[in-house]
Amino acid sequence: MPLGTQPAPTRTSLLDSINSPADLRKLDASALPLLADELRNFLIDSVSRTGGHLSSNLGTVELTIALHYVFNTPEDRIVWDVGHQTYAHKVLTGRREAMATLRQYKGLSGFPKRCESHYDTFGTAHSSTSISAALGMSEAARLRGEERRAIAVIGDGAMTAGMAFEALNNAGDIHDSNILVILNDNEMSISPPVGALNKHLSRLLSGRIYNGARSIGKRFLENLPPPVFELAKRTEEHVKGMVMPGTMFEEFGFNYIGPIDGHDLEALLPTLQNLRTLKGPQFLHVITRKGQGYKLAEADPILYHGVSKFDHTAGIPAGKDAKGSGKLTYTQVFGDWLCDMATADPRLVAITPAMREGSGMVRYAHEYPDRYYDVGIAEQHALTFGAGLACEGLKPVVAIYSTFLQRGYDQFIHDIALQNLPVMLAIDRAGLVGADGATHHGAFDLSYLLCVPNLTVFCPSDENECRQMLYTAFMHDGPSAVRYPRGSGRGVKPADEMTLIPIGTGKILREGRKVALLAFGSMVETAMQVGEAMDASVANMRFAKPLDQALILKLAASHDLLVTLEENAVIGGAGSEVSRVLNESGTPTRLLQLGLPDRFIDHGDQLQLLTEVGLDVPSVRKRIESALPTG
Repeated sequence: MPLGTQPAPTRTSLLDSINSPADLRKLDASALPLLADELRNFLIDSVSRTGGHLSSNLGTVELTIALHYVFNTPEDRIVWDVGHQTYAHKVLTGRREAMATLRQYKGLSGFPKRCESHYDTFGTAHSSTSISAALGMSEAARLRGEERRAIAVIGDGAMTAGMAFEALNNAGDIHDSNILVILNDNEMSISPPVGALNKHLSRLLSGRIYNGARSIGKRFLENLPPPVFELAKRTEEHVKGMVMPGTMFEEFGFNYIGPIDGHDLEALLPTLQNLRTLKGPQFLHVITRKGQGYKLAEADPILYHGVSKFDHTAGIPAGKDAKGSGKLTYTQVFGDWLCDMATADPRLVAITPAMREGSGMVRYAHEYPDRYYDVGIAEQHALTFGAGLACEGLKPVVAIYSTFLQRGYDQFIHDIALQNLPVMLAIDRAGLVGADGATHHGAFDLSYLLCVPNLTVFCPSDENECRQMLYTAFMHDGPSAVRYPRGSGRGVKPADEMTLIPIGTGKILREGRKVALLAFGSMVETAMQVGEAMDASVANMRFAKPLDQALILKLAASHDLLVTLEENAVIGGAGSEVSRVLNESGTPTRLLQLGLPDRFIDHGDQLQLLTEVGLDVPSVRKRIESALPTG
């Protein structure tokens, strides 16, 4: 049987009987391992048909079953962080049949979504929000006199973010808050002896006898002189610290339990049952394995992290991912440029907030390890860290998704732009990203960046222009941002030679009549197709800041209608800046601003979404025809 092959046909007779957690809780605990096997096989088959996140979901099957089995969901609240590991949760909460529509237009979201199910208690997709949200839910229950628990399930990667520790600090200070934080640690493995020891300790330390004795002892010691109490406290911490890594969490005010094998239901169930009865902040450390139960995903969890449709019996072909289209992606253009630029200029240092693969930095990290920094899921730190490097004469490049840059906005303004430091942002996933949906669309970066002084914003329209703009931005002596979309480019081969593009200059691509299309970045190709169909002029604006004001006024003087096209929120975007230029010049020109509407846009195929928001070629042409002056 080939590696990765699952038993066929996959039996799901037990899983088919589960339509809600209430059904799950009717099962005898001895049936749960079989349910886990059926659920895991169902997920492998389902995700191979729809695409989605695979490795992380295979790693949380037993934990998900145990949580819904022990806790009275949805009365007890579970908050998942970052939310891409909730497919098993969706299946067990009545959405098994709908999994066939996962991440598709009008189908199930790939993340928890409050409007999708009352079991999705909090919408998540950006990391490290779970502890804060669960703490708020726990406090709300206490203030309202309700007996329910709030559980935050957070990954070890998400624990690298400052927000998680801010929440831990606050939670530990609220001693009577019934919050349970579960650290899903999938970067470690437990050997059998250590696993057996941890299983025993977890049961012991979560049990009533130990916690009762601990409480009595604490009350007794509090009546002793302070030096004696402090000595006893330090002794307890020292002894626990020798056998478990929880001393830090104890310092935050949590009762730490673990590590425990997250795939061992015999260990998970009694530990969670004990924790459900305890008062105050609790912290459970579980060890899981990404890709658990599917050999190919276990061997390469990164490759199987996010996949498109694939044959799960054969697996993803070696050297490829499940998304390849044959064309060069903008992410690849950036990755190649980064290595070339690092060879040419030793001042270049590259920073990523835990997105090495997604941002195309794998090759760079291998070739230039001394100039590569993965700071973890810490966008704020990434930007200020870059500012510090720039202060000392280095040239930092921060590779970051548009949607994640939002988290570092204050640092960008205060620490970079205000000091006019030459930090370059390589903004990936600008515009609509498709299946990840509203939480990941890069819909706002132009709107929140264009108002920042000292900044230059580049909008490449093809692969070669992207390479040349990356070079120009890097050579610029000040803050800069190059924003480019997710996915493949137009098929334009990047030139090996790197040349500077005059900052703030656009380029007329087509001369036409009556209508002039001013397109930014990804919308240039659409503008050209509309221009050909309507005999309209087309300008590749290239820069959202500074704008080519001379070009705008020239086109305004010779056309009846100007149309701005951008894959960004129309409010506050590049079109708004064009409007400002026209108003300040006193030019009485009709202007149509086309961009993303004032609402959050759900998930789906990118072309479907562009059609929905009126930015596909037929829609743009129709909207222009409606706006043309009559007579």
